[in-house]
Amino acid sequence: MPVPVLTAGQMLAWENASWAGGAREKDVIARVGERVASKIRAMSRAGDRVVMLAGRGHNGDDIRAAAPLVADRDLTPINAFNPAHALSDLAAQLASPRRPVLIVDGVFGTGLDRDLSPEWIQLFAAVNASDVPVLAVDIPSGLDADTGRPRGGAVRATVTLTIGAPKQGLLREGAWEHVGRLEVATDIGLSAWPEALPGAGPGSGTMWTMPEDFAGFPPTRSVVSHKGSFGHLVIIAGSSGHHGSAVLAARGAGGTRPGLVTVVTSPDAYVPVASQMCAPMVKAWSGSVALPEKISALLVGPGLAGADVPAWLRAQVVAWWRDLPVPMVADASALDWLAEDVRRNGPVLTGALRVITPHPGEAKRIIGDGPAAAGRPEVLRAAAAAVGGCHVVLKGHQTLVAGPALEDLVFVNPSGNPGLAQGGSGDVLAGFLAGLLAQPPCLRDPLLAIRYAVWQHGRAADALEAVRQNWTSEDLAAVVGETPR
Repeated sequence: MPVPVLTAGQMLAWENASWAGGAREKDVIARVGERVASKIRAMSRAGDRVVMLAGRGHNGDDIRAAAPLVADRDLTPINAFNPAHALSDLAAQLASPRRPVLIVDGVFGTGLDRDLSPEWIQLFAAVNASDVPVLAVDIPSGLDADTGRPRGGAVRATVTLTIGAPKQGLLREGAWEHVGRLEVATDIGLSAWPEALPGAGPGSGTMWTMPEDFAGFPPTRSVVSHKGSFGHLVIIAGSSGHHGSAVLAARGAGGTRPGLVTVVTSPDAYVPVASQMCAPMVKAWSGSVALPEKISALLVGPGLAGADVPAWLRAQVVAWWRDLPVPMVADASALDWLAEDVRRNGPVLTGALRVITPHPGEAKRIIGDGPAAAGRPEVLRAAAAAVGGCHVVLKGHQTLVAGPALEDLVFVNPSGNPGLAQGGSGDVLAGFLAGLLAQPPCLRDPLLAIRYAVWQHGRAADALEAVRQNWTSEDLAAVVGETPR
């Protein structure tokens, strides 16, 4: 199940409740040590030199517990009790002919409640200047667990393995350069999350998605299935100079195996789109678009930025958004059309499933000139409200997903990497998402389906990144949906 995002105070209360319930600190530290050791093994090889910066507190205890479990590495423990001494020891290691391949940061944890002295700041600056990958345990040392701001200075981690649950400061945009890739070690021997603690349960607001959330999804297909069982997705995409978006969206949709896919594109884009399609049907619009009688979902927007996109199509998309009784996904240019209509005619109210997939810039255009939103969850809420209430996928690092109601939980997606920062990756996501929503069996839990699409899209990118660094959006479209669950 998803994990709640906690404040430092909530995490401390959870730990204290665990000790009161019979859990033992030494057992939890041992479990954390196992998780840290596993991550050290994943980030290094046998015989590699690894420097372990261990503070006085439990973060230091965690990496000290990990040390015996990675005895095949050349470990160099540095007790970071005195920053000047630790800096001297670190400098010696960095000057060695056998430089370390990994620094494990366990100096300060979530309990840091003061600004750092210049000596600590100098130590962390040396870590950052070393260009050695860093594994931070629980939180990068020097970072405030609630605000995500450095207390004068902070370690910049390659990976942060946070313990128990994510801390809210780790999700702040300003913290990302320090946090790096955020991973969560959940099964560490604490008691079940106590409902009596502040922020517990469904009202906690923000949840961290776990792969286990998608056990049994997508649903198993019945042996008596036929293509009509899995819907008919229509994709309106592609224009002069932007035909590739239609191709990528259709290929992304194919990764979900909908029953039928029809791509409707501009006359100028028809030949380059149709020549790259096999299973999808391809049509060119001509004065109007007649949707199939048995359409089960509609995706509009990818690649509709060309000068050959007619005004009547923009008006038709807005009308569909207001009235079409099947799920509809709006992406890319369609988001601007909706935003313009909302500013002119007010928010849209519809009973059918609606999803928008903006990046932050598009979301702010949807919001318009209203009060500035404080953070990403607030931007997401404001964008949903601006179009009358819909499901929102706010793309970017740690993509956010939420339903239409203000009280709905916000889910943070853990998968993906900077390789997704290339043209076309969003088209693949839009197609994959719409392909799922076209299938009636996947609509038993629409929010789960949307979260799954975002997670699987990121997982596919992670799988590609693990084996090569020159992959493209075309490669992503070819493998999305294949990543083992």
